[in-house]
Amino acid sequence: MARALPENWDIEIHYSANGEEGIDAIKEGKADVLFLDLNMPVMDGYEVLQMVRTLDLPTMIIVVSGDVQPEAYQRVIALGAMDFIKKPASPEKISDILKQYGLHDQQSAGNRKVDLEVSIWDSYQEIANVAMGQAAELLAKVLGVFVRAPIPKVSLSRQEQILDTIAQMDEDESVSVVSQGFVGKGIAGEALLILKDSSYKDLSKIAVHQGRGGSSKLDILLGVAGILIGPCLNGIANQFDIQFSLGHPIIVGTHMEASNIGNGIDRKENEILIMQMGYTIEDHDINCSLVLLFTKDSIENLNHFASLLME
Repeated sequence: MARALPENWDIEIHYSANGEEGIDAIKEGKADVLFLDLNMPVMDGYEVLQMVRTLDLPTMIIVVSGDVQPEAYQRVIALGAMDFIKKPASPEKISDILKQYGLHDQQSAGNRKVDLEVSIWDSYQEIANVAMGQAAELLAKVLGVFVRAPIPKVSLSRQEQILDTIAQMDEDESVSVVSQGFVGKGIAGEALLILKDSSYKDLSKIAVHQGRGGSSKLDILLGVAGILIGPCLNGIANQFDIQFSLGHPIIVGTHMEASNIGNGIDRKENEILIMQMGYTIEDHDINCSLVLLFTKDSIENLNHFASLLME
C-alpha cells in the first residue's frame, strides 16, 4: 500500500499494526489521511470508523480492503469513510482517488522512497486476506447476507499436526467436509471446506426464502463448497498471475465428529503450508472454515510468487 502512493507526494508515512494503534496515531496527529483496512486484530476497521466518529477525530479515511461485499461499502461510507478501494490497490487507482479529493496533484513536491521490509509471512497473510475477501463477496451475493471473515491464519507445519489442529477447532460439534484438489504452475494442494452441521438449519431457511426449497443437505454442502473454494483459489491465482486447475469435489464425510476429519484424507508427514480462513454469517447460525493445504514441493514456487508481490 505504501509503495502504491505517489513518489512525489510530500508526506510522512506512519504504520499501525491494528485498529487500536491507528486510533492512537490519529490522536497524535499522524494521520491527516488514513488508509484503513477492515480486517485487523484488536479493533477492526468498522470499530475504528465508529471511534473516529464518536470522538470526532480529525482524519480523512479511505478504506482499502479485500472485503468487497456491497454491504461492506455501504457500511463504511455510512460511518464516514471518504471512499473504498478494493485490494490489491494499484498506484493508478490510489492516484485517481487522491486527485479526486484534492489531496495530491502531479505538481506536488517531494521525491520520497519507501524503505519497508515485508516478511514472506506478511505477504502470505495478505494474499490469503485478499482471496478470502473475494470468496466472501460471492457468498454474500448468493445468500443475500453479510459475511464476517476473521483474519486468516498462515503457517508451516506437518500435515499430521495441521489436521489434528483443525479437528480441535471444532471438537465439540459435528461437521461435514468437502475436499477438492488443485494444481497450477508448480503449485499443488488440497482445499477443505468444513461446514458445522448446526449451519444447515439456517442455510435451509435461506434456500427456502430464495425459492430453492427442498434443497438437500448434500446440495447445500456442495453449494457452499462451490461458492468458497473456486473463488478463493482464483483470488490467489490472480495475484500470482497464474491459473489453477481444480479436481472434482470429494465428500470426505458428513455429520461426523471433527476429530475424524483426517480419516478420509491422505495424512502425510510432509511439511506443508496451510492457510486457514473462517466465515460466519451475520444474524445467522452459519459457520464454516476453508483450509488450503499446499504441498511441500509447492513451497519454493509459492515463495517465488509471493516475493514478486513484495518488490
